[in-house]
Amino acid sequence: MALIGKATPDDMNLHPINYQWAYDLYHQAVRNTWFPHEIALKDDLTDWQTMTDDERHAVKFLMAFFNPAELIVNRSLALGVYQYVKAPECHLYLAKQMWEEANHCVAFEYVLNTFPFDREHIFQLHLETPSMKAKEDYINKYMRRMTEETLDIETTEGKQDFIRNLVATNIVMEGIWFYSGFMVALSFRQRNKLRNFGSMINWVLRDESLHLQFGINLILNILEENPSLVTPEFAAEIKQIVVEGVNLETAYNKDLFPNGILGLNADYVNQYVQYVADRRLEELGLGKYYNATNPAKWMSIATDVFELVNFFEAQNTSYEVDVQAHSTQKAETKQGE
Repeated sequence: MALIGKATPDDMNLHPINYQWAYDLYHQAVRNTWFPHEIALKDDLTDWQTMTDDERHAVKFLMAFFNPAELIVNRSLALGVYQYVKAPECHLYLAKQMWEEANHCVAFEYVLNTFPFDREHIFQLHLETPSMKAKEDYINKYMRRMTEETLDIETTEGKQDFIRNLVATNIVMEGIWFYSGFMVALSFRQRNKLRNFGSMINWVLRDESLHLQFGINLILNILEENPSLVTPEFAAEIKQIVVEGVNLETAYNKDLFPNGILGLNADYVNQYVQYVADRRLEELGLGKYYNATNPAKWMSIATDVFELVNFFEAQNTSYEVDVQAHSTQKAETKQGE
């Protein structure tokens, strides 16, 4: 079975599973299920009252980008990925991922409803700020080709377009831009502010880590099954797509931090962006481009280890939903009654 191509009736059979990694990621995603209102976000309002104007601007700027960005990713998955993937186990994971993107959007809605924001202003900001609009135009440029009826996924050019879109949306948007924003959001918790908001970001980050893993596996498996795509020219093009994304994020971060805040400014964040971009390039089998060092080594705790606790509720933010164990326990309890 080929991973991508035109769907056939045979693609509806889940077993035998051909891509175990996709099936495993689906089950991990189910165990990770969470809901925004599980976090008592209103407790952070006390911190908000003591924050500087530049700190508040950074939070509002992040919300203005993230709120529509989650729906942009969802649209890319539904229109530019799902219909071209043949493996049903991948469809299972993509369905869960699309639910998670919707859940993230609602989570940021929860933030917007809780904090004293000018919601209408924030809703318009991504359309009125050139650096933010440029990021959305970049994604739409690659996604637009995937939604055209003329795209033929069976051709070399069609497969290349599929990978271009995946690199733009999954590697750059989810794997670099989102991680940059997560670092900024979690930096407040590093200074003992917005700690519950930080717990929510950790849950979002945990989801996004799986999204990134799925996307990278998808790209690498497609290249393995289609060796004719693996050319020096295409590799250089993929690297340039990433570099273009980094340049857009660099401009965006200057608007995010026009003056900087305690311990954080645009240069600091952009060095982290370059460091993350190098990691993504290496994960794709390409060499580093920036050779940047990690200025935020504390982020390895957030991205590599999820045993973090909600300070107010002492709730482990890495909890997992074990549906099977829960059902078994209920059945045993009922039998004992």
